[in-house]
Amino acid sequence: MNGFIKRFSSLVHKETLQVLRDPSTILLGVVLPILLIILIGSGVTLDVKHVPIAVVMERQDAMSESVYDSLNGSEYFQPIAVRDRNTAELLMEKRKVDAILVIPQDFSSQVMRGQGKVQGIYYGVDTSVAMSVQSYVTSAINLWAAKNIPFMMRGGYITMNHRMWFNEENTSTWFLIPGLIMIIMTIVSVFLTAVVMAREWERGTFEALFVTPVKPIEIILAKIVPYYVLAMSGMLFCLGVSYFFYDVPMRGSLWIICIVSTLYLIVSLNMGLLISALTKKQFLACQMASLTSFLPALMLTGFLFDPHSQPVVIQYVSRMLPSTYYLELLKSLFLGGNNWYLIIKNSAVLSGFAVCFTFLTIHITRKKVK
Repeated sequence: MNGFIKRFSSLVHKETLQVLRDPSTILLGVVLPILLIILIGSGVTLDVKHVPIAVVMERQDAMSESVYDSLNGSEYFQPIAVRDRNTAELLMEKRKVDAILVIPQDFSSQVMRGQGKVQGIYYGVDTSVAMSVQSYVTSAINLWAAKNIPFMMRGGYITMNHRMWFNEENTSTWFLIPGLIMIIMTIVSVFLTAVVMAREWERGTFEALFVTPVKPIEIILAKIVPYYVLAMSGMLFCLGVSYFFYDVPMRGSLWIICIVSTLYLIVSLNMGLLISALTKKQFLACQMASLTSFLPALMLTGFLFDPHSQPVVIQYVSRMLPSTYYLELLKSLFLGGNNWYLIIKNSAVLSGFAVCFTFLTIHITRKKVK
């Protein structure tokens, strides 16, 4: 019995030392769960709060301002007062607001007659958020009427006229398909590149290329091109399936979709190469790719959960993800058409990411080889 305890304790001691000497084990066993619980626990919420909404008061009187104040006092809205509908629609096109509430010029007189009318316009590209906002706006208007119009005649009411931009039928598939394409592109580019290149690091075939007369930039480009062709082929196939089988409209230019997808692939493929150079192990590369690309793209980009409801810190994290800008471009190009403000802004950000990740990949890969 004493011999068993001695042998067993010696083996446990050896395995413990081996675990402590391997940083990747500590990373996966301790650091990764902590990061995941903080990131997902703070960033994932099914509640839709702090929604930016433009309130068009065609006539600024006490009644209209009372409606605005009721929205301003709610945790679900961040109202912005505007004077005309064109300004509000411009804010929605630039993604500054997710909804518009139009209070007509004769709203006060309508209310006095017991039949007030207001219009709600919602950014239908994000169908789930738009439906929640529509429900919140309706509830807020009804609550305002109950509190502020006690003298309304019996049978009086306020009519809500709802309108959904870009997704008139409120079809959730139209909203989900662009997000699924973004997820598929992320998996194919980051995951596949990171794991396959890490295998080459393990076998030593990657370092062998650097002893040849070939320049580092040429090696990186040669590694990227096959996976770029593979990912773009998959993306075009997904576009065809979404258009012909799921009837998802493609209101923007196909060429622009391909161009912005190319920018995103340059970023993602370089990210995969960078992960493989930093880890040099397939298992660790897979875990790092999941933590830095797939999970954030799924949870923090607005694909499944409304980013406005996330804490401010998590919102900043989401704005640091290339997938956030690519997803916004895809949804806009599929459902909204060629919105040049969003195209230029997000393409510029993706271009900046592409330059930075290309530079980092070349620099760190060369450093790891040396």
